[in-house]
Amino acid sequence: MKISLGGFVIIAIWIVIAQSCMQFKISDSDAVKQFDRAGVQLTAVTTKVDNRFMHYAKTGSDTLPTIIFFHGSPGSWNAFADYMKDKDLLDKYRMISIDRPGFGYSDFGKAEPMKEQSALISPLLAEWENGKAVYMVGHSLGGPLIIQLYADNPGMIDGLVLLAASVDPAEEKKEVWRSMLDGPVLQYLVPGAFRPSNKELRYFKKDVYVLQDKFVAVKCKVFIMHGTRDTFVPPGNAAHAEKKLVNASAVETIMLPEANHFIPWNKYDDVKTVLMKLY
Repeated sequence: MKISLGGFVIIAIWIVIAQSCMQFKISDSDAVKQFDRAGVQLTAVTTKVDNRFMHYAKTGSDTLPTIIFFHGSPGSWNAFADYMKDKDLLDKYRMISIDRPGFGYSDFGKAEPMKEQSALISPLLAEWENGKAVYMVGHSLGGPLIIQLYADNPGMIDGLVLLAASVDPAEEKKEVWRSMLDGPVLQYLVPGAFRPSNKELRYFKKDVYVLQDKFVAVKCKVFIMHGTRDTFVPPGNAAHAEKKLVNASAVETIMLPEANHFIPWNKYDDVKTVLMKLY
């Protein structure tokens, strides 16, 4: 009886800890202070779209072309904080980074399939429109999302950057264990942002097939960047994207030798070089 009770207590404590840790988010007040120390003004906004809360952060002048960043899974807008502080980039761009639905402060925990994510983000694109060029950067699961957004918003986007983007159905593992972790009991044992991540990855196993018909809509220039040692999203995804982008005005694929999945951070200079020549 003591062992059973002890085990119950341990599980109960883990459930409490699991849901409060590893959320990959920073409060707006702390983020503003961090940017202030770097001499950069940050604006953080929470708004409503179709009765869902959507959260994003913005730096730079509203008179400039815009780069919009989309994080992977799990993650939040501040995955791209260093870029949003970069003085060279700030001279050329307004930069916006969004908490994708279910992450950060965009209704944390309520993950959505790719099509629904696009439906929640698309109204924001219209709100941010300033008559200047718009570029999108998507890392990992943020990559297929910007393909979906381009298809859903024809004529609004001028360039795409796919960073270690997951886009190839053939490269997706079945991962049947994800359905178990998304069950009515086990999901509460999954820590923080890994819970909505697990759910959206389950959605993505179907979404990636639907995505294949969206590539033909892309008519802008696309940069594909991928590490040759990426074990999370195999580098074959880069070749697949290049093959599918048949109507893009130009496609430039940059394979990064020995690089892993985390190129937004460990290949910062390479990514920045691409961003600097978008406009």
